[in-house]
Amino acid sequence: MSGGPSILTTAISHRSDRASHSLFLENSLLFTFAMHALGIVSMALLLLPGMPGGGTVDDSMRIHYIASHPWGWRIGWIPWQLTALSDLLLGIALIRTKWIPKIPAILTALVTLAAVIPDQVGQIAWITKGIELAQKDPAAYSNFEQRIFPWTAAWGATLYCFGALGWTWCFVAAKTWSRFLTLLSCVLWPLFFAVCLGPFFGMPSVIVAAGNGIGFFLLELWFILVAEEVFRRWRPETEYGRYSRWRHPKYSIYNSIANSHFLRAWGELLPTIAFRSDIRDVIYVNYIVDAERLQSLVPEGLELQRIGPHEEYALFTFLTYRHGNFGPRFLGPLRRLLPSPIQSNWRIHVVDPRNGHRGIYFVSTAISSTIHALSARLLSEGVSMHVLQKAEVNGTRVFLDPGSGTAPDCEAMLQPIDLPLDGPWSRCFDTWHDFLAYAVPQDRAMSTQAWRNRVTRQEIQLGIPLDICQPMTGKVFSRSATNIVGNAEPFCFRVPHVQFLFDREEYDRL
Repeated sequence: MSGGPSILTTAISHRSDRASHSLFLENSLLFTFAMHALGIVSMALLLLPGMPGGGTVDDSMRIHYIASHPWGWRIGWIPWQLTALSDLLLGIALIRTKWIPKIPAILTALVTLAAVIPDQVGQIAWITKGIELAQKDPAAYSNFEQRIFPWTAAWGATLYCFGALGWTWCFVAAKTWSRFLTLLSCVLWPLFFAVCLGPFFGMPSVIVAAGNGIGFFLLELWFILVAEEVFRRWRPETEYGRYSRWRHPKYSIYNSIANSHFLRAWGELLPTIAFRSDIRDVIYVNYIVDAERLQSLVPEGLELQRIGPHEEYALFTFLTYRHGNFGPRFLGPLRRLLPSPIQSNWRIHVVDPRNGHRGIYFVSTAISSTIHALSARLLSEGVSMHVLQKAEVNGTRVFLDPGSGTAPDCEAMLQPIDLPLDGPWSRCFDTWHDFLAYAVPQDRAMSTQAWRNRVTRQEIQLGIPLDICQPMTGKVFSRSATNIVGNAEPFCFRVPHVQFLFDREEYDRL
């Protein structure tokens, strides 16, 4: 058995290989959504005044618009050329994705390619010869337009409709579908076929234009719903972590935003921003727990840090604190205008076995501000960031009320004590100082994204001196903690103030 890869390494490698193909499909869906959205905007701002049925009743005015705005007309068609490219990429992605059946994927790609030819030939002619005729011979342009318009609005568009039916076939066959997608498709595809075939049967161009406008807005919704199903294959809902179920304690309208895989996928593409906060009243509640009990919380690709003489234990901690003007570092002194919500982080200690990087993994996080919760959940890796209905923290009390939401709960009444000589921590550490030296300097949060084959390291600067950590004792009541640690005994300490800096995100291969 020596010399070969471990079963875990092989499993992760195979999973990552499958995920890489899905990632191409995911990115293709995001790209085609963005290009279609850009196309809708360019149609409204640049192309509509020159389009048949676009609202300009007088044909001479349409022709004059094209003649007098040649570069606007050319630029306006660029997003639609990119849209054609995005459809081709989506067809290729369907073929490359292993869980998509090959026959519908190949047929869909071929039909899409067939659609691109008349569509793009017509568009190229429209932005070259069409502009020239509009400027020199309006009558000849009218005859030219009568020939060119069906190329894009009829022949090309009809073939695109068959390609869209192919998309439907692919995702239904792959069981990546929903009932609402069925209902939407039953409205959307007949609408598109009607406006695409309409020019062949004398349908007024204004009806064709209006139908296309409605259809493309519905198509964007279709892309969102399909993307949600695709993302969910590799980002399933979990009990803990970023993909745990999220429910607002008061306003359910936020739930669909926070649980959207589509929005979080866009968030993954955005660059990270450094954040600062002048934190105060940090209360740590700690538990020494049997390592096997916490093992199920560890994300794929990381390992639990085990402690104790025989490495049979692990540390679980939740810490609650009040932010001080929490916001982007680049705001500088303007950060004083920002709010100071209460946050609670629930965490275990993990290690990346490939490189030895050690850090913490957030089992759950919660905050008393909805806007902060939504921003963190959509934009930051590794945090679930639920919303607390009520929260309070000071030097002696922690109160976390999730209401009807999904945030963790806690009520703790504490008081300072002298340096302890014994306690639950003594099963794993010789002295209180040794425990603090392990628990406090955790300046790295870690999480894994199998669909990107990577480990994300969020590098954080805290710089907490161990000598300011004040031991505390008292009563701690928490159903959420009990569900995780069982009957383990809590022990606590307080840090009066911390200069928090979220510095950057780094990535390692999974």
